[in-house]
Amino acid sequence: MRLSQVFAVSLAAPFFFAVIAPPTLAHHGFGTFSMNEDIEITGTVTDLAFVNPHSWLYLDVVQENGAVEAVRCEMRSANTLRRSGWTPELFPVGNEVTITGSPDRNDPYSCYVSTVIFEDGSSLDRYGQILPPAPVEQGERPLRLANGEPNISGDWAAEQRVMTDPRGQLGTLVPLSQASEFGVGGVPEGQRAIPGARGTPQAEQRNLGERPSFVQPEPDFLTEAGREALAASQDEDRYSRSCVFSSIVSEWSGEPINRVTQRVDTILLQYGRLELERTIYMGMAEHPADIEPSRTAHSIGRWEDDVLIVDTVGFASGMFRRRAPHSEQLHVIERFRFDPETTQLRREYTAEDALYWTEPVTGMDALDVAELNYQPELCEDRTIDDDAELGPRQ
Repeated sequence: MRLSQVFAVSLAAPFFFAVIAPPTLAHHGFGTFSMNEDIEITGTVTDLAFVNPHSWLYLDVVQENGAVEAVRCEMRSANTLRRSGWTPELFPVGNEVTITGSPDRNDPYSCYVSTVIFEDGSSLDRYGQILPPAPVEQGERPLRLANGEPNISGDWAAEQRVMTDPRGQLGTLVPLSQASEFGVGGVPEGQRAIPGARGTPQAEQRNLGERPSFVQPEPDFLTEAGREALAASQDEDRYSRSCVFSSIVSEWSGEPINRVTQRVDTILLQYGRLELERTIYMGMAEHPADIEPSRTAHSIGRWEDDVLIVDTVGFASGMFRRRAPHSEQLHVIERFRFDPETTQLRREYTAEDALYWTEPVTGMDALDVAELNYQPELCEDRTIDDDAELGPRQ
């Protein structure tokens, strides 16, 4: 296939270094795309995989000699696209679209979508919002249930994070409400451009044909056993882990919409990622002695001064967050509180693991009332897709 090479650029920009919260980068990366190069493709839609962690648009492209070649272009996750107002109906099979973006270094039939131009001349950038951000308000929703408990039932989601370049080529991730403050590709003070974005050292390396390193340093709180567990996990294919639920802490924030349902004796948490459900047992003084280890473990909760305190044990060993493994000794305490002034569901957590960690891990997050209803999307990592029929049509 011959992709139109529009131009290649290199932008010099200042870099600011700071610790970036793991959920921010967990679902954002540039894979093997050469972000310092631009391409333009016009083709006919043959299929759309509206999935997580990345959606893919499939096209038939007619070459100058009349030959037809099948290509695919990567878009954002189904979760974020849906929250931005994008739907599969935007891409009917048989319609013609033009894609501007960046090529894949390793696959001549794949690309990264920066902008989609439709047949009628309208266009959408990668981070384009069809639906305006919904006002965060409770409306007629009661602040308390009939039994006097704070009402935390409902659908909740973290504010979307978008790149300061709406095309998704350069800059860094910021909250949607702040995106216009920094200019196209701007980087807030104290942060840095995402490694691999246009103009970063990693993008320069890739443009020169080198293999850039994106590996984050290991956490400084790991014990020797924790470091051994991390080293063992590096042998796994990262694509095989992309559709695996990590932990009840890290998966609560991020892109998906979660649901909370309060019942008489339980509170059900439904995670938008992978449809995992977690039950908090209210009024139970102690955990059972025979807990079967699992990803969601066993949670007991109680209300104290309008704060829901949740104690969770019985985890199967796994990854607490990126490059931070945990053992079956993980113990998590969460404190959920509805803030009537911001209409946010706030959570603080403390996690301990005596086997893998030298100190507790703490953090907090805040979810807004979701702009859409809870609806998990299929997770199917097609980054490496040996079944895709790409290239020249026979």
